[in-house]
This record gives sequence, structure tokens and C-alpha cells, in this order.
Amino acid sequence: MKNSPAQDALVRNALEYVPVPAFEDNYIWLVSDSRDAVVVDPGDAAPVEAYLAKRGWRLTAILLTHHHQDHVGGVKALLDSRKAEGGIPVYGPAGERIEHLTARVTGGDSVQIDHPPMALSVIDVPGHTAGHIAYFQADDGSGTPHLFCGDTLFASGCGRLFEGTAQQMLSSLDALAALPESTQVHCAHEYTLSNIRFARACEPDNAALLRWSDDAQALRSAGKPTLPTTIGHEKAVNPFLRADIPSIQAMLSTQFGAPVTDRLEAFRVMRGWKDKFR
Repeated sequence: MKNSPAQDALVRNALEYVPVPAFEDNYIWLVSDSRDAVVVDPGDAAPVEAYLAKRGWRLTAILLTHHHQDHVGGVKALLDSRKAEGGIPVYGPAGERIEHLTARVTGGDSVQIDHPPMALSVIDVPGHTAGHIAYFQADDGSGTPHLFCGDTLFASGCGRLFEGTAQQMLSSLDALAALPESTQVHCAHEYTLSNIRFARACEPDNAALLRWSDDAQALRSAGKPTLPTTIGHEKAVNPFLRADIPSIQAMLSTQFGAPVTDRLEAFRVMRGWKDKFR
């Protein structure tokens, strides 16, 4: 039985979110309605082009979260191969020097993409880099919210402080943690297993974290991504979103032989510890 035109439109417009592997551990996210696609942080053009060709999707927009090469390195090649189409929009942080941007956006701005249909709000999330931004999609058409957060929030972890301060990163994570708990979080790296090892060192008695450790290992053993995660899940297992938990502060005090009694200090100590953790 053939679908009605309305059913065809519904199928066509259902958005698919695909993590395309790149480099050693990057994910370049593609969002498509089965015809058109948006790419987020294309550090390498080749795997994006291969996946678009495989699915028969047309690239219509590029979203960038920050200036690091593994997130922007493929932009020029993607644009060059589409010059005959008249070019496509490239959105990125107003506060960072990035080539090829056609729209510079900052916290509070909105991004409207017609094909595929996506309405996004921009959130300032400095810390990893000075002008880092994230994109929040409140509704994907089926009621599910989505977040593209670059290198600010990871599954069970957060980004290094290359250009910002601990206070900036903590405030950025607070802004993301305030999003609906059902928000699907599309992180840019497969760091989950190493992040979980560190999280268990910070909070060894967290039952949810122990279950997640088993689940994540099973996913990776099967060759599957551990992403997307959700805001609600991260609030239960991510030590960087749990810096106010007394047991974590007590663990840090014991580990480093100095009292840790507030969440900013707990975050700062954890981030420094994670930088050297093996």
C-alpha cells in the first residue's frame, strides 16, 4: 500500500542524526531529513563526502563550534566542491578567527535552516576555547531536544581548558546542565571509556556510573558509538557536573591532601587531575 502524501512528508522530514567517524576519535555529526543534510564541525571533508554520497544526501549548511583544526579543517574542501551550487552557509562563533564563515553567531542568536528543517539557538560556552559556542535544537519534530556541544561536554567528561578558566567552563557546563534532561547530547569525540575510568576514580561508589561502565564497554566492544548521551544521564554519572557532591569533594580532599569544600575548587582540582590521569 502506498503512503499518502502526508505520510511521505512525515517520513521525508524525520531527522536522522549520524556520527561520522574521523581521525582517531572524532565524530562529525550529520543531520538529515533523508534528502538534505547539515554537518557539524567537519574537521575532515573526506568521510563527510563519502557518507553523503553513500546516502544520496545534499549538504545545505555547516555549523562550527570552535576554531580547532579537527573541527574546521574540512570546511574549505566541502565548500570548494559545491561552488557550482552557489555556496552554502557556514555558521560559527563570532568571537573566534575562523575562515569561510558566512554568519558569525553568539549566545542568544538563532539559526534557522530550511532544508532540513532545523531551528537552533546558540549558547556561549567558553572554557575549552575563548569563543566556543554550542547549538541547541529544542524540538526535532518529534519532541526530542538535541545539543551540539563541540568539545565542551563529553560523555562522562568535559573539555580541557586551553583558553578559558575553570570558572568559565563550570558556568558553561551549568548552562548545558540546565537544558531538558531528555536532551540528546552529540559530543565531538569518543572519549567515553577513558572518561569513565576517571569518573570512577572520583566517585567509585556511584551505582549508575558502574552500570554505565559496563554498558559503554559493551558498545565499544561491538564497534558502536557510546553517543549520543543525554543531559539527564550526564548529571547522574559525569563528575564535572557533580562537583557539588560531598563524596566527590571528600575523595578529592583525600587524593590531594588538602580540603576541597566548594564546587568551583572541586571542578578545578578534577580538571587538573584529569589532564594527567592515565
